Amino acid sequence: MRRRTPPPPSPLPQRDGVDPVRVRLPTGDAWATVRDHLVARLAAGAGVIDGMLDAGRIVDVTGRPVPRDMAYVPGMFVWFHRELPDEEHVPFEVGVLYRDEHVVVADKPHFLATTPRGSHVAETALARLRRQLGIPTLGAAHRLDRLTAGVVLFTVRPEERGAYQSLFRDRRVAKEYEAVAPYDPALVLPRTVRSRIVKERGAMAAREVEGEPNAVSRVELLEHRNGRARYRLTPRTGQTHQLRLHMSALGAPILGDPLYPVVTGPVPTGDFRRPLQLLARVLEFTDPVTGHEHRFVSPRELWAWSSYEEWAG
Repeated sequence: MRRRTPPPPSPLPQRDGVDPVRVRLPTGDAWATVRDHLVARLAAGAGVIDGMLDAGRIVDVTGRPVPRDMAYVPGMFVWFHRELPDEEHVPFEVGVLYRDEHVVVADKPHFLATTPRGSHVAETALARLRRQLGIPTLGAAHRLDRLTAGVVLFTVRPEERGAYQSLFRDRRVAKEYEAVAPYDPALVLPRTVRSRIVKERGAMAAREVEGEPNAVSRVELLEHRNGRARYRLTPRTGQTHQLRLHMSALGAPILGDPLYPVVTGPVPTGDFRRPLQLLARVLEFTDPVTGHEHRFVSPRELWAWSSYEEWAG
């Protein structure tokens, strides 16, 4: 089996901890110029692309600006920096639980995306850590939802990233989550929930359907008081929103969840009240590079348990 040739290194440096965009011109297309292809492919519009080309902001592999009339060459790469959106600052710190020459283990707060995506670019855990630690090569081995807090693994060396990503792909990582949700004395726990979850492209929420289960979660009750409970959640699989959907299906939706059991209106920009009460508490694995046994635990507290009035206020 032939290995894919890795793309050439970017001729542009990172900006604010964010990598430049790389575009490969596909084979089989018959565009006259690089400009024509970019106008057709990107949603920025012809005027924006022309302005970027005229300003020398789109470059080739050597770092030289691409002129408007450069001929289209299949397989060619070009790079540029996207215009960063106006992002609301997430007023919570990213903690660092562990760091060595191979990995950085972070404790991500609620409301902060793990990696650049959509309207969240510079205000992400990855970009912040690159700036904070001075490690431009830092990459994410996996992701947590923006609304979920807790332990996230990042890699230092690009050539080792695949080894760490394979831990998650091959389910060789032990993960424990903690959640605060309503207490139902009739709910028999512990139990293992199995269902088939699908999430259509463009849909905000996932849903359960008939069919062979592809999502398995262990749910345990840790303690309860005042009509609320603290739960330990152990996912055996990694479907999108799996724990949130399974808790909702049990009749105990996680506090602060804007999607389950029903999709509510979007939270106003800058409103950081009532964070989703879901925390990736524990991450445990054998390091595929060093062979060391690792167990990392987030020290965060879920506000709806430690101070419900503050969370709900």
